[in-house]
Amino acid sequence: MYELLQTVNSPEDVRRMSGEERVQLCAEIRQYMVECCSVNPGHLGSSLGAVELIVALHTIYNTPADKLVFDVGHQTYAHKIITGRREEFRKNRTRDGISGFPKRDESPYDAFGAGHSSTSISAALGFAEAARLTGSKDKAVAIIGDGALTGGLAWEGLNNAGSSKADLLVILNDNNISIDENIGGLHNYLLQVTTHPIYNRIKNKVWNRMGEGKARAWVQDRVIDAKSNLVRSSGGALFESLGFRYFGPIDGNDLEQLTATLKRLKNLSGPRLLHIHTRKGCGYAPAEADPTTWHAPGRFDAITGERIKTVYTADRYQDVFGEVLVDLAKQDPKVVGITPAMASGCGMNRLEAAFPDRFFDVGIEEGHAVTFAAGLAAAGMKPFCNIYSAFSQRAYDNIIHDVALQGLPVVLCFDRAGLVGEDGATHHGCYDMAAYRSIPGIAIAAPRNELELKNLLFTGANLQSGPLIIRYPRGMGEGVAWRDAMYKSLPLGKGEKLMEGKGVAILGIGPVVNRALAAATRHKTDFWTGPAVYDMRYVKPLDGGILEEVSGFRAIVTVEDGSLKGGLFGAVCEYFAGRTDAPIIKGVGIPDRIIGQDTQKAQLADCGLDEESLYELLVGMMKNV
Repeated sequence: MYELLQTVNSPEDVRRMSGEERVQLCAEIRQYMVECCSVNPGHLGSSLGAVELIVALHTIYNTPADKLVFDVGHQTYAHKIITGRREEFRKNRTRDGISGFPKRDESPYDAFGAGHSSTSISAALGFAEAARLTGSKDKAVAIIGDGALTGGLAWEGLNNAGSSKADLLVILNDNNISIDENIGGLHNYLLQVTTHPIYNRIKNKVWNRMGEGKARAWVQDRVIDAKSNLVRSSGGALFESLGFRYFGPIDGNDLEQLTATLKRLKNLSGPRLLHIHTRKGCGYAPAEADPTTWHAPGRFDAITGERIKTVYTADRYQDVFGEVLVDLAKQDPKVVGITPAMASGCGMNRLEAAFPDRFFDVGIEEGHAVTFAAGLAAAGMKPFCNIYSAFSQRAYDNIIHDVALQGLPVVLCFDRAGLVGEDGATHHGCYDMAAYRSIPGIAIAAPRNELELKNLLFTGANLQSGPLIIRYPRGMGEGVAWRDAMYKSLPLGKGEKLMEGKGVAILGIGPVVNRALAAATRHKTDFWTGPAVYDMRYVKPLDGGILEEVSGFRAIVTVEDGSLKGGLFGAVCEYFAGRTDAPIIKGVGIPDRIIGQDTQKAQLADCGLDEESLYELLVGMMKNV
């Protein structure tokens, strides 16, 4: 089935192939990716579109000495498959398998780790300047998608690289979509480039009619090296104004044209940008027809393309958020929603459908999303800014400087908080409570179930001043009825006692409270006694009343799906610091180490946050009190 692919154990094997063989190799790589991802899900659509690009890069460049720096990592599957990880790819994103993203300690071919967007140009510039300073002849190439190019860091890198005169090639892989449909001025600019009539007349009426021989190569040389005004008028002036020599756009799924172009560009000097146009999902009809769904489609039938739907026994938190936000928007015309390119992932696409004029997808621009929300709040609107927890780290300064210092009532909804599963360390939302708890004037809440999320969103819609962070995990809720329940405001800094007990008090926050409650209930059943259980609900401000109530217990156990250092455990320890009558305080949460990729269930158990681990902990503690 994989006649050529099974012979490829390194890029050297690819370089020895003929052009025709490499075309066949691309087809086999696509088939292999579809086969593997159908049973072991991953980010498929972008990688399908980048196969020719990966094969051409490894053909022309002397990897791993030459450095290929990928943005995000969604387009790297072919790269992993042909760099000695073909068989390991079958366990991609699993506990014992390879990462779904570039990872430096996994392979020498992964020059720079990634997971978040817009980093490739800055990192590749670092490699290029290091080569210059050390006298190395190694090349540096940044591969960035049009979605990632919307990020401000990418433009900081372009600005610096253009003025540095570094020996750097930036490849803009333009497939007209990131996860959801691309938006904004840059997207429209790139669309103008790839649809410019002069460029397309040249390509369609002359270029393709020349066939694949020397005549076409001669014209390509003249177009690329001379940079005719016709090509420049199609859009390269923007990049050339930053100090880059602009080439393209060319068909990034035409392997021969792409390989020939890279060969000529490799030996040019200074900052260069090659603009290629690819098809997301290329070569697999279902993915080409619906690139948003097939960005990360889950399990599916490789032959028919029929997706195997996940059966949810409860509503997902993202769906609760989406439905409640629409309902709040119906009640209040000042409610608006902002997302940095995660509309479908966070559930805000429901607001887009219901109130498109009050929905703002700002692209992959987390910092801008927060400051934009601050401006809306300052103008009297009620903004709900939804960012994945791990990506909120990129807007830390904006949250402090533009929201908190001005006391603006912005509701920051951090989806994917805690442990996220197979995406691994780059995507865990472990650090949010610890990171933002030190900021004056900010409130941080975590709902234990769907109804709590609904009521916290309602609380946020009625803020008078100051920001509110609402963090909640990826995946299903607890199965609690919430749609028909009346809205209830949850006062800032007020928690709730869930179970009476003695000896040990459990202070939890977020959905892991439910695991603690189950473990405590089981202990009471088994031993006729059990700990008291409290849902703190807010890690800031803390409920002083609860803390004083539990100060008489012999021991306190804090339970959280966030970093132990600086989170709820840190906050409770701070509260009791210096008191001679302070209880023993034990923290259960995410320890001070990197948690690898695995299922969410396994990751929680690894951190002692599953019911069984908490029960065993309680058995030992209750014996000693």
